[in-house]
Amino acid sequence: MIPLNIAEIAHAVSGEVHLAGDDTLDTVISGTVDTDSRLIDAGGVFVAKPGEETDGHLFVDAAVERGAVLAIVERRVPAAVTQIVVADAVAALADLARDVVRRARAAGDLQVVGITGSNGKTTTKNLLARILEGEGETVAPRASFNNEVGAPLTMLRVTAATKYLVSEFGASGPGAIARLAGLVDPDVSIVLMVGMAHAGGFGGIEGTFHAKSELVKALREGGVAVLNADDARVAAMAALAAERGATVRWFGRGPGATDVRADDVVVTASGTSFTVTVDGVSLPLRLRVLGEHHVMNALAALTAATTLGVSPADAVARLETVEIAERWRMQPLGSDRVRIINDAYNASPDSMAAALRTLAQITGPGERTVAVLGAMSELGEYSEEEHDRIGLLAVRLGIQRIVVVGDDARRMYLEAVAQGSWDNEAVFFSTADEAFTYLQGELRDGDRVLVKSSNSAGLRFLGDRLGESFS
Repeated sequence: MIPLNIAEIAHAVSGEVHLAGDDTLDTVISGTVDTDSRLIDAGGVFVAKPGEETDGHLFVDAAVERGAVLAIVERRVPAAVTQIVVADAVAALADLARDVVRRARAAGDLQVVGITGSNGKTTTKNLLARILEGEGETVAPRASFNNEVGAPLTMLRVTAATKYLVSEFGASGPGAIARLAGLVDPDVSIVLMVGMAHAGGFGGIEGTFHAKSELVKALREGGVAVLNADDARVAAMAALAAERGATVRWFGRGPGATDVRADDVVVTASGTSFTVTVDGVSLPLRLRVLGEHHVMNALAALTAATTLGVSPADAVARLETVEIAERWRMQPLGSDRVRIINDAYNASPDSMAAALRTLAQITGPGERTVAVLGAMSELGEYSEEEHDRIGLLAVRLGIQRIVVVGDDARRMYLEAVAQGSWDNEAVFFSTADEAFTYLQGELRDGDRVLVKSSNSAGLRFLGDRLGESFS
């Protein structure tokens, strides 16, 4: 965090100060800010956030032991540390983030990029961060820090030397992206796609469209909207960009991608090669991140980076150094004998379909495709039909072993059986342990195994176990 004194922090969060020790209102604090006492380090600020399962106020002493010099709390606690009492700790976190980013902008050359989309946010964030790190200090979220707590925590890592802040914005409901993006007013807003992920929370795909479009509406006057030309709903956001006086830059694989386009895409088990054309200049690019669907994420990152002044050649060279997008996202495990692709951190109908297509594409002659599939969450009334659709797709792609895990995913198994998987091609297990036991005996040399589910299904840990077992 940029240096602020206690009075400035209290003013930013509209809080009441209770000093401790030798502190005064002029005491300057510049340590990291966190809501997890285990992550606090010397000089840090601990935000005591009430939670569903526990209460951050119970961990103020633990934070102090780790070096916290200030606690933002909703009620005073008996701890030997200066405390700022606020009405709402999460709101205070957002207010402090807004103030820090505003000050950093005023003091330097900070530029902010916001990313949203139904799929691909974290991968795009990581790809873009890798490019921008070569230009100057870059702050980007850890893992998928994209909600009302994670996004402000990322913003609060900004220092006076930070050149780029890359913020990832998820949407828990209508207005969520508007609130988070409104903390920073992005210079560049990237919208990747509008799909069925979380559609249950928005009342359908049109509700998702309106939620994602909030990032375009949050652009700074005269900013740049980086839009997917291949997605009709995203393309429609150009009109919203015009209302902000923003420029639109288009990426994609079709004719509408007039700024950054991919051609001649070749998918293999070691990555994806294609020709990328940036503002009329064509360059070869070999992306080591598995999956054809990551081509679009790379194009979005390239578009944003070149918008910020990075040369296309430098951006491409840096992209080619990225080996995996993130742990549990198309992460190669196992060995040449049995390859495991652990992609079970998140799942939507679109990403599930993309991962299955990748499995089919990268499996060569004499090799066998095995899909270990769990439930997709947050689909609401669309859950049954979307799980049916994935079961059908797995059969139509010719996946040779379909292993469905978890009662919430059972419809995928039933649909696979109904569509032609009658001879034990499809099997079902209620638990990951049962599936692991089966797969230990079933997998053989030449198998290419995809593990895919939403985070809540927990199959990422099954993927890790399989990776260790067949390494």
